[in-house]
Amino acid sequence: MAVSEGLSIGALADRTGLAVSAIRYYEAQGLIRPWRNAGGQRRFERADLRRLSFVMIAQQFGFTLPQIKALLDQLPGGRTPTKSDWASISEGFREALDQRIETLTRLRDNLDGCIGCGCLSLEACALYNPTDRAAQKGQGPRYLMGDSPES
Repeated sequence: MAVSEGLSIGALADRTGLAVSAIRYYEAQGLIRPWRNAGGQRRFERADLRRLSFVMIAQQFGFTLPQIKALLDQLPGGRTPTKSDWASISEGFREALDQRIETLTRLRDNLDGCIGCGCLSLEACALYNPTDRAAQKGQGPRYLMGDSPES
């Protein structure tokens, strides 16, 4: 198949390992934008291989499709992303991953202690979180989210 003819949805599925239905779903979500050939068949640019690979990796790291779309929307439409384009988009990706790494590190380091959930079910909770002080800091496991018991 000539590059100018684009990739069929089947060829894109074979290359990415995604099901055709998943590719159609990502299309419906605006993550990729195929065009139609003279016969009305969907055709995809080779750059869509990179876009879908990015989607798959980002999902493995816990990013939602709206978050991924926001990142991909920074890329210029109608042309293959350049190394500079990917460097730019990866900056926001890197920042989010760094925050997630910090959270996971806190979880790992405090797994056997209080995470500030407000459960008051462990004897130690009376020491770390008497009268559910963590609730004053907001919803969720406050100490895991970065608040400290002292603040």
